[in-house]
Order: sequence, then C-alpha cells, then structure tokens
Amino acid sequence: PAGGASLRLCSTRVAQEGINKPVIDRIIRVDHAGEYGANRIYAGQMAVLGRSSVGPIIQQMWNQEKDHLKKFNELMVAYRVRPTVLLPFWNVAGFVLGAGSALLGKKGAMACTVAVEESISEHYNNQIRTLIEEDPEKYKELLQVIKQFRDDEQEHHDIGLEHDAEATPAYSVLKTAIQLGCKAAIFLSERI
Repeated sequence: PAGGASLRLCSTRVAQEGINKPVIDRIIRVDHAGEYGANRIYAGQMAVLGRSSVGPIIQQMWNQEKDHLKKFNELMVAYRVRPTVLLPFWNVAGFVLGAGSALLGKKGAMACTVAVEESISEHYNNQIRTLIEEDPEKYKELLQVIKQFRDDEQEHHDIGLEHDAEATPAYSVLKTAIQLGCKAAIFLSERI
C-alpha cells in the first residue's frame, strides 16, 4: 500500500472466545458431512430419475441441499473446523443410496427421502436443544441456520410422504435400514 500503510485483510473467522469449541466443532463437522451426503443422495436420484415426472421435485430439494452445503462450507472456515475424514466414503455411499433407492422408482426415492430427512430433522432438533442449553444468545446465528435447515428438511420429508413414499414395497424395512445408516453416519462423522 502507498505511504507505508499496513494492509489488513478481512477475516471470515468467528470470534472463538467463550464458545464451547468441542461442541461447535462436532456440530459443524457432522452437519457439513450430512449436507454433503444429502447432496450425493440427490445426485444419485437425479442420475436415475432426473428426466422422469418426479425429476423437478428432486431437483428442487437438491437445490436447497446445495445451499445448505454452501453455508456449512462457510461455517467450517469461519469456525476453523476440519471436515470429517469420511467425506470420500460419504461421497460414494450417498450416491449409491440415492441411485439405489431411485432404481426402485419414484416411491423408492421418496421413501429414502422420508427416512433420511426424518433422521436429519431429529438430529437438528437435538443440536438446537444442545445450543440452547449452552447459551442461546452466544450461538444465535448458528441456531438460526440450524432451525432454518431443520425446517427445510422437514419440508422434504413431507414432500416424500405426499409422493407416495409409504407405498414402497417393504417401506418400513427400507426406512429402518436407511435410518440405522443415518445414525451410524452421524455418530462417525461427529468423531472422525
């Protein structure tokens, strides 16, 4: 800079004083992984059903998931959180789950959506409770983000139900299996 003035770059980091860093790291890491996985699920569904009558509905939900992932990418930087080392696995597993459920047809894809989004809504509700117990004012921005994304996920869940998810053969078995996978993914992504 001219005249010897110092150049100060803007920081995208959040002030770290007073935050419960282990809790925030765990929340942001797992939510980033979850949104990444959701993007891969919808990518798999679109690969199979993108040109079908349900393609625009899947695309609409995927677009919201893309926005969610973008926000968690920003939060990862702002809070200086490392991603889970399992992202390469979630990349493949998410796409396979999405494409596999879509191979069962529209109802199968929607059954997958209901199972995943119900699990994620519950997960986000648990995080909201944790942050409120910690300090709702200190985590106000993060709470707003999680509440909005929880509402979006609940909307996706409801869309799945509106599009005959429950009419999928062996719906309860499929839903239970997917939700067990979600619980395992959440557990692992919080920690690894």
